[in-house]
Amino acid sequence: MGRYGKAEVVELLNERGIPFEMVEHEAVYTMEGMAALHLPFADEVVKNLFLRDDKKRSYYLAVMPEDKPANMKELRRLLESRPLRFASEEDLGEILGLISGAVTPFGILNDEEHRVIVVFDEELRSYRGIGIHPNDNTATVHIALDDMIALVQDQGNEIRFVDMPWPDKAE
Repeated sequence: MGRYGKAEVVELLNERGIPFEMVEHEAVYTMEGMAALHLPFADEVVKNLFLRDDKKRSYYLAVMPEDKPANMKELRRLLESRPLRFASEEDLGEILGLISGAVTPFGILNDEEHRVIVVFDEELRSYRGIGIHPNDNTATVHIALDDMIALVQDQGNEIRFVDMPWPDKAE
């Protein structure tokens, strides 16, 4: 079975005529590492969380603004899910063909059973594009959200949009 890595993601984007900007860089594993790269689209680099419910029945890939805290209880409520936790490194590799630090919506291209629901934060609709890894944390791609949504839909995975609130600044 063919797995999508960086070269295959770039090839797919080119084949489909999807415009994108890509910056190659050293491997990064954290959002702090990403910030240190000073990418031209650094303000639109997103955070990607691979989650599952407590029974391993549902898997979610949550894509949200990099600086927005991920409130698992609120996300659970918005998704009407069972309690959420981070999926294991094993699940990440098996289902999305990714390693920790390289989580990205492009991993959906490796989800042959369409097990993962991709969850986008509503706020991303206001972005010019989203900065994500091309299934490899040695590069970052800036792609229009609509193009990413189309790729996920073509793959056959479910997409949900949630309006994750910012924490109350008064707390």
